[in-house]
Amino acid sequence: MRVGVYVDGYNLYYGGRDHCGRGVAGWRWLDIASVAESLIDPALWVGGYLERIVYCTATRDREGDPTSLADQLTYIGALELGRVPTEIAYGQYVPRVKRGHLVDDRKKRKPRVLSPGASQLPAWLPAAEVAGPAGQDVLRVSIQTFEEKGSDVNVASHLLLDILSGSIDAAIVISNDSDLRFPLEQARLRIPIGTVNPGVKPTPQSLRGDAHAGAGRHWWRRLLPADYTGCQLPDPSAGYTRPAGW
Repeated sequence: MRVGVYVDGYNLYYGGRDHCGRGVAGWRWLDIASVAESLIDPALWVGGYLERIVYCTATRDREGDPTSLADQLTYIGALELGRVPTEIAYGQYVPRVKRGHLVDDRKKRKPRVLSPGASQLPAWLPAAEVAGPAGQDVLRVSIQTFEEKGSDVNVASHLLLDILSGSIDAAIVISNDSDLRFPLEQARLRIPIGTVNPGVKPTPQSLRGDAHAGAGRHWWRRLLPADYTGCQLPDPSAGYTRPAGW
């Protein structure tokens, strides 16, 4: 039984960070093949073995942060030359300017920050006073952020193309992105699908389904901290050395 594994790399990374801690070492050098193999129930997917892995990501090529890019490329190199054939599908990592209400994220409910009055705003602060939903004036600001674009589309595309070409008999999708609802529904009609939530947030209802629908033998799992720390690549792996702090 040939099993394909389709990974949303950023979804997996942030899931691991939420589980294990941002500044904590010992989880980033993740052996995706070992994680996937540990999740396969041999009684449910008889004779299941990993045929291929598709790792969907985008390079963190942002000014002033060369270390993150170098570490990421080291990890990608180790994956690409791993024991299970692995294809790297690239999206884009792009800057975005967004506008919204200023909130106080020190508080649990993250309330909007009330304006002290237009005359009290410092000249250096590019904020506008606008009416809030409760009738009080709040502050609207613009921020620059970075977004990864394309991984969800790449996961869906590679999954469905491999199914339609007959390259796989079952698939594991590692992502908690609700945008994958429709392609996963279509995939489950044709082959057994295992859906893996890599993070701490609940699995969206849109990603849940009937284990017996369509092709049947579907399953859902959530990764735990032990899955990250217990499934690490060798160091070195395929000539690549684990980055410092990983």
